Amino acid sequence: MAQQVPIVSYLRLDPAPHLSASECTSCGARYFDRRNACASCFGSDFKHVELPTDGTLRTYTIVTAGGTGIIAPFVSAIVDCGGTSVRGNVVNIEPTSEALRLGMSLTLTTYSLGRDSAGTEAVGYAFEPAT
Repeated sequence: MAQQVPIVSYLRLDPAPHLSASECTSCGARYFDRRNACASCFGSDFKHVELPTDGTLRTYTIVTAGGTGIIAPFVSAIVDCGGTSVRGNVVNIEPTSEALRLGMSLTLTTYSLGRDSAGTEAVGYAFEPAT
């Protein structure tokens, strides 16, 4: 089996795809990637927490023009995953205001961003409507 590499450090692929955040042990604020200090309370002790893979659509925008090589339109969103705001795209849905609904249930999904010459696959994450 070819190797898979997550595109961001907070995407974990094993044992099943999920996101991981750094949580301040003083106030509970959560951040992605490494932190030296908490922006909320200035604490400096963090622990890693796994986020739920289910979330709720809090806000979104339909992007109608992308840069070179980016297929538009697409949905860029903020999803609440167990109290943590996560930025990501919403996929597997028509990118229209008629199809999207604030408060709708979403589930984390992964997708391939391509493979290098050695066959290593870059993996990204997005959210899709919960079934």
